[in-house]
Amino acid sequence: MARSTLQYKAAPKDDEALRLAMIRLAKQYGRDGYRKVAELLGVEGWSVNHKKTERRDLVRHWSEDNGRAARRRPATSKAIQEAEAAVHKDSSIIRLRPQHPNHIWSVDFVHDKLSNGRPYKMLTVLDEYTQEALCVAVKPKMNSADVLDALYPLLLRRGKPEYIRSDNGSEFIATALQDWLRKVGIKPI
Repeated sequence: MARSTLQYKAAPKDDEALRLAMIRLAKQYGRDGYRKVAELLGVEGWSVNHKKTERRDLVRHWSEDNGRAARRRPATSKAIQEAEAAVHKDSSIIRLRPQHPNHIWSVDFVHDKLSNGRPYKMLTVLDEYTQEALCVAVKPKMNSADVLDALYPLLLRRGKPEYIRSDNGSEFIATALQDWLRKVGIKPI
């Protein structure tokens, strides 16, 4: 075995400047994804490929922006925490993070079939801060009135959240539900 192999010590790299450049570009070109950020970093003179930008903590923002459930993560660098705290009106990759219980609830449907082949829907309500399942309502079919029926007793029991996050399903964008949320004082995300 070569003597240089045994005595090799990796030099620590300080990637804070690269991380800040990635955050800046991610804010500006958030909808384009990590490959675009890698390309723009190359134009600015950084020697980085798309795999390195993909491995960074920012890749989680891109996957979450595509509609996947938010995951709790360990604390990251201060620069990334500051970027996460920002909420942009242009629906970029940065999204509102829960700060306390009852801050943000996520509402979505889960579809499945019984053993006899009959489909059913489950309405799930999750407190994003505590990751607690607040409600699971099950029916063969659900519409916006059923969503209201599930949310109303939950609000009486738990209090109202500041925000409710959902997709743009027909049950969630219905006028009756949106009017009710506005009257109660809950902002939809």
